[in-house]
Amino acid sequence: MTVRKCIPWPDKRLRTTADDVDRVDDEVRATWDDMIDTMEAMPGVGLAAVQIGVMRRLAVVDASESRGKAVRMANPEILHASVQLREHEEASPNLSGMSATISRPRAVTVRFTNQDGEMEERDFVGLWATSVQHQIDHLAGKMYFDRLSKMKRDMLLRKAKKQR
Repeated sequence: MTVRKCIPWPDKRLRTTADDVDRVDDEVRATWDDMIDTMEAMPGVGLAAVQIGVMRRLAVVDASESRGKAVRMANPEILHASVQLREHEEASPNLSGMSATISRPRAVTVRFTNQDGEMEERDFVGLWATSVQHQIDHLAGKMYFDRLSKMKRDMLLRKAKKQR
């Protein structure tokens, strides 16, 4: 079990777009395993590789109640998002102690390369959908608070700076 350290905000890597994954190999599988261990240790419902300083388009999500059902994704992309929105309190280990209510589509269809190296399309709903979208944002160099109004975002970042 390898729990990796999450890089702290405002590390510039959190604002950098991750590189595509050419193929699923042992290195990618090992990174996913470390990401799952790190996610479970937080505890959280998802993690993007950039959060641990690995600049590749890798994500894991497990919003199951029983846990142990992590979906491993390489190069995830949203193909369809529902019109209906869902609000959820989101946070990130990269900006410890902070959270905000974010509104995102309630359901999404995502295409990604799975752990077997095959293209897969899957529908995610509720907390699963929220977490997948959150991770895809990280892979694009975006943080959850980027979805807030400028005033709310500035307040959250000032509060976080004061806490450091």
